[in-house]
Amino acid sequence: MTTMVDASGSAPARWLRIVPDTMTMTGRVLRLARRDPDELLVGLLLPTMMMLLFVYVFGGAIEVGTDYLSYATPGVILLCAGYGAANTAIALVQDSALGIMDRFRSMPVAGATVLAGHVLASVLKNLVTTTIVLAVAALIGFRSDAGPLAWLGAVGVVTAYIAAITCVATLVGVVARTPAAAGGLGFFMLFLPYVSSAFVPPETMPAWLRGVAENQPVTPVIETVRGLLVGLGSDGAPVGDLGPTAAVALIWCASLAVVSLVAAAWVFARRGR
Repeated sequence: MTTMVDASGSAPARWLRIVPDTMTMTGRVLRLARRDPDELLVGLLLPTMMMLLFVYVFGGAIEVGTDYLSYATPGVILLCAGYGAANTAIALVQDSALGIMDRFRSMPVAGATVLAGHVLASVLKNLVTTTIVLAVAALIGFRSDAGPLAWLGAVGVVTAYIAAITCVATLVGVVARTPAAAGGLGFFMLFLPYVSSAFVPPETMPAWLRGVAENQPVTPVIETVRGLLVGLGSDGAPVGDLGPTAAVALIWCASLAVVSLVAAAWVFARRGR
């Protein structure tokens, strides 16, 4: 009798297993990623290629008032992490297309754990990507005088950004019908950092574009990470109090994550019914 009640979803037993079920779903997504050579190859090559491209191809022609490697590294970190997080949308659409989501709905598993597993797996995978970017940057000369607390703060902000973009991707993944449609978010996230302070100071942009660059979510995140790691602002000068910028960055990340995840859970449950 207990099994029948749990399977029907009318008992709270499945909610008591939300943590272990989330860990199971996270492990599943990570195993699938490990078995996908294309994803592994992109995860290794994209950060390396982007770092080398900006430093050795564009760096010599861009004047930012300081060493361009120090200036651009936080931007490359956010670019690669955002693109990788956005690919969660494709993974969710593929699960739906293969009928796996229908199988999960028929099991005594809370729908939230399915989505949470994708989110946690994305955060873990993209923190690895961030490590690769930093390793490549260090090999070609990047140095940071940041102390342990500053490094911890930078990792925390990057993690919050990855989680926020993953939550947006989760919403796209449960709404989109095809992998091509879901992939549009990855394309968008690949170019969004260009319209920010990631690679050039917003002051060098046309007035209308400067307003966009200064008031979109990526800019305060990059400014916070750059300030923590190398102590520089968007103009290449030493940065002052990072508190207000960090607060704006975290508010952006939290808002995107909460709104997107709540909407994704609602759509996921509605489609299940």
